[in-house]
Amino acid sequence: MINGYSDRINHALAFAAKHYDQQVRRGVRAPYTTRPSNVAIILTRYGQADDCVIAGILHKVVGDYISDGFSRERLDERLADKFGSAVVDAIVPIVERRYDDEGVELSQDERKADLLERLGAAGENSLWACAADTLHNCASLLADLRRTEFRDMVWERQPGGRENTLRWYRAVSDSLQGTGFRTPIMTELQSVIEELERFPR
Repeated sequence: MINGYSDRINHALAFAAKHYDQQVRRGVRAPYTTRPSNVAIILTRYGQADDCVIAGILHKVVGDYISDGFSRERLDERLADKFGSAVVDAIVPIVERRYDDEGVELSQDERKADLLERLGAAGENSLWACAADTLHNCASLLADLRRTEFRDMVWERQPGGRENTLRWYRAVSDSLQGTGFRTPIMTELQSVIEELERFPR
């Protein structure tokens, strides 16, 4: 029985909270720190070890750093000493890159295609963290839709609107399954995506 998070996980949650400070989720007033906290809960619920849980917590933080142009060396300086290189190794394959291996800047569509391709070579902790983050996003979206009559407004908050959002979540789920990642979290993720797809417009 787990009586609480480890010191490392608590440190990661505090690190993420400091990074996001006063940010709130798009279109709602919930603090953005609810995202890493809920991803941690999902991964802990599925019995994942600290490195995996921390990767899930810091997933979007690293995504922000990479979007800001951080090199792998700078990521290691910022995070590896605090949380270990295995955590950074788990996160890097599951965040969008600004530049490809030749240093060419990628368009938004190219970034998404690149991420889906890199999932094919990602390790198990990476896949778990990606699945948990995607599950959280889908479940949060479904909860937002359930508690309002103004569903169009909910979908308008999603980049690309309803169709592109659903297409992206389905693409991530399909790519995860394509790696052979057929763990119980995938059943939950597919169920939530299917409910989103069926949800009345």
